[in-house]
Amino acid sequence: MDLKTASALRRLRLVSAPEAVSFLLLLVCSVLKRTTDFNAVPVMGAVHGLLFVLYVLFWADAWNRTKWSLKTAAFYFVMSVLPTGGFFAERRLKDEAENAVIAARARKEGTVTA
Repeated sequence: MDLKTASALRRLRLVSAPEAVSFLLLLVCSVLKRTTDFNAVPVMGAVHGLLFVLYVLFWADAWNRTKWSLKTAAFYFVMSVLPTGGFFAERRLKDEAENAVIAARARKEGTVTA
């Protein structure tokens, strides 16, 4: 894995958990808006919207660089539209990055010729 591909995966991973948190906070703010006088929906909506756009941009970049299958790319996109999906995406991206590092080290040491 080259440096640009690793950077793309890292950016996607770093934005996935905050995007999930912002989605959950937006849902809480929506409930509070309906049940109390507290209205933070415009602010949280803007924050979540920005994080969602970043997630989609980073997702597209990572898909382009890693050459994921359609199934893998769809998984990461679906995780962005589920309230807690970003947490699962972050965990899976972390595992994928660790496996890539292990494979790169094995190729460097000559253990694997793939």
